[in-house]
Amino acid sequence: MLLHTVNKSFERNSLDACLRLAKAGSTVLLIEDGVYAAVQGTCLEGKLKQAMDTGINLCVLAPDLLARGFATDKVIAGINAVDYAGFVQLAADHSSVQSWL
Repeated sequence: MLLHTVNKSFERNSLDACLRLAKAGSTVLLIEDGVYAAVQGTCLEGKLKQAMDTGINLCVLAPDLLARGFATDKVIAGINAVDYAGFVQLAADHSSVQSWL
């Protein structure tokens, strides 16, 4: 399956496009400014929960989240926080990586 990395959550339609095209079993990793979407209470929370309900795995890069002033306990339930080693492992576990800029 595919690993999707998304580095923007609100400025562009990257996350929306990614979620429309991602298939069940694939993983979406929110990085850089994309981590804002993983925070509880945003307008994107419903879309992310719906994506998880369809079998898409969601992760957030914890160092990017922390760099923006959010603790991992503020992440939407079901989204896994990973460190840099976890990012590398996700890339190794998937057949290819699609970056959404």
